[in-house]
Formats: sequence, C-alpha cells, structure tokens
Amino acid sequence: MDTAIIILLSLSTLLFIISIFQKDKTSQLETEVEELSMTLLQDYHNIKKRIGLLEEELLLEKQIVHPSTGKARIEEDPPAVHEIIKNQVLSLHNQGIDLQRISNQSSLPLHTVKRIIESDPAARRMI
Repeated sequence: MDTAIIILLSLSTLLFIISIFQKDKTSQLETEVEELSMTLLQDYHNIKKRIGLLEEELLLEKQIVHPSTGKARIEEDPPAVHEIIKNQVLSLHNQGIDLQRISNQSSLPLHTVKRIIESDPAARRMI
C-alpha cells in the first residue's frame, strides 16, 4: 500500500512539473485573435474611406455649374413613378379634382403631379 501511495505521489509531482514547462496555448490563441481583430478593423476602416471617396465622386458628377451664375448646383433625377400611380393621377385629374388634393391622395409632390399631367397628351388638353 505504501508503494502505491509513493508511486501516485511521484506521478502527480512529475505531471505537475510537466504542466509548468508546457507551452500555454491560450496565450497564443489570444494573440492570434487580437491580430485578426486588428486586421478586420483596418480593413473596415479602409472600406469606409473608399466608400466615402466614391460618394464624393458621385456627388461631384451630379453637380452642374450654371453658366450665368458660375455656381455649382446639384441636379437630381426625378424619382420614377409607377404606371399605376400615373394612371390614378390622370384619372383623378380627368374627374376634375384639384392638383393639391391629387398630390395629397397619391403621396406625390405637387411638381411631380404636374409633370405627370403635362406628359399625358389627353390630360394637357384639359388643363
């Protein structure tokens, strides 16, 4: 019995000494995760800078210099209006409803309603 206790005690001491000299794998894993997170942050920052540059280029392309004033202004493309809404606007206009009321009902700006009506040959005759 004494020999078994001595063997177990010496084995546990040997395992303890081995565990002290063994490499710590968690610290290596932590440094790898830190490096990965740093590269991801750098990539994110670079992508954000590139998107900013692209947005600036797009804004510059939309700016048009007015010849008389020499000032740059942004020219926006009119938003596309679905055919069903156009037909609804024309139908309401043919019924004699006021343009402001048509604008409110269709949730379109007044200038868009006028543009839709002006683009239809039949509705232009009624204006």
